[in-house]
Amino acid sequence: MAEFIDINIPANNHSISSKFTFEMKEEVLNRSEKTMHNKLQQLEEAYYKEIGDQILKYDHVLLFGPTNAKTELYNLLKEDLHFKDIKMDIASTDQISDNEKTAFVKKHFEK
Repeated sequence: MAEFIDINIPANNHSISSKFTFEMKEEVLNRSEKTMHNKLQQLEEAYYKEIGDQILKYDHVLLFGPTNAKTELYNLLKEDLHFKDIKMDIASTDQISDNEKTAFVKKHFEK
């Protein structure tokens, strides 16, 4: 899940969830590994595109979290010229609460 925390306009806060569910994984596993990989790749690309469409609304973003997804997204976006003027920072964090996420983002942009 990608969460958007807008420290200037909290009403803009929202999240985007991946469409690849456990049920889909089970269904695809019953077919073939290649089919599952292709389906997963298509859904991941659509998920990252949806996130990217939201990022285009900003001049400066912070990608953070406990997994490598933030780095995968960053690498994908930095190759796309649509994002060349958007400053993107990356930070690793442990699992943190919603309040901690908001505080983390506010602290990062106070610098």
